[in-house]
Amino acid sequence: MKCLGETLDLREIPSAICGDIKKRHGIILAKSTPAKKYKIKTAETISDALKKCPNLVLVQPHYDLYEASSKALMEILKRFSPEVEQYSIDEAYLDMTGTKSLWGSPVVAANLIKDKIYKELGFTVNIGVSSNKLLAKMASDFKKPNLVHTLFPKEIQTKMWNLPVGELFFCGRATENKLNKLGIKTIGELANTDISFLKNHLKKHGEILWCFANGIDVSVVESVAPANKGYGNSMTVPFDVCDAPTAKMVLLSLCETVGMRLRKDEVKISVIAVSIKDFALRSMRHQKTLVSATNITNEIFQAVSQAFDELWDGDTPIRQLGVHTSRVVDQNVQRQLDLFDMQNYEKYEVLDSTIDKIRRRYGEEAIFRASYVNARIRPLNGGVSKEKLKAKGEEILYE
Repeated sequence: MKCLGETLDLREIPSAICGDIKKRHGIILAKSTPAKKYKIKTAETISDALKKCPNLVLVQPHYDLYEASSKALMEILKRFSPEVEQYSIDEAYLDMTGTKSLWGSPVVAANLIKDKIYKELGFTVNIGVSSNKLLAKMASDFKKPNLVHTLFPKEIQTKMWNLPVGELFFCGRATENKLNKLGIKTIGELANTDISFLKNHLKKHGEILWCFANGIDVSVVESVAPANKGYGNSMTVPFDVCDAPTAKMVLLSLCETVGMRLRKDEVKISVIAVSIKDFALRSMRHQKTLVSATNITNEIFQAVSQAFDELWDGDTPIRQLGVHTSRVVDQNVQRQLDLFDMQNYEKYEVLDSTIDKIRRRYGEEAIFRASYVNARIRPLNGGVSKEKLKAKGEEILYE
């Protein structure tokens, strides 16, 4: 917080980063270590968190600061290993194979990294050391802050098996509840449960959890991110959407950003899906397969509109809308010809490409559809908005 001119250290008091209640993003996004003592949980509502801790200090997110800090963190990590896989904005895996002569043993190297980050960036990190990614991840979540922990296979029984099953990586709250109902309370009990029993109750997920509970993970550190298997955006609308035209304005704004991302990555998609969360937080989803793969915004929106019409009952108020795509292919894949389709797709491709260039150069709202003038909905939605980034004195372009 020093870089924002603050004197209060949020890490040392019960505090949380939260969404904007006025825009119906009123959930806990992250919490401090002292807040955990009050059982504050990520993704719970602000009102529920305040019931547990009335003195909880709530702070709006500063996404520009987080992005800058994340970039600086990754740059430091790459000084210690050429193989760095960024897992999230504040997490990464490092393959330290062959670096012992440079940095010493894994634990010595981890402490060097930890201290370097604190000295240069001013924040603390926990580092887990092990022979695979799963165990390193689990070790990094042990006692905090600013510590290095090991969790090698020979240490699994003493360090991991006594933990609640909900602390196992990839075990969410719903799965934890299912396992508890089956009498499985700890990671050790899960590790010693018959795998066929778990598969009967949890399908493939049960097998994965059994492997993780036994420290089995064959994934490797991937310094080059794999190609996306899908592209999507969703938006919680600040008001209840009760009519189709307004809902489709939201969907079009999401299609705009999805289309831009597809064209930037030079890919096309052939499956689209629409998701709806209503006022009672009930979720529903419907997908359609396209005749030909595309990255044209108008074509994506037409398919999305059809899927929405088939999904929504026309009456239930909508709280959140999402556009999702899959079956990604290279943009050079040829379009399936249709004698009855008279659309000039080459013209649409040139139009989208030109609009993308203008937005990259002058800002995302330098050009947008006239229907959004004086509308309650921004012309492009999804991702991190201008308001969230809180940019000061500079223009930020969004992908």
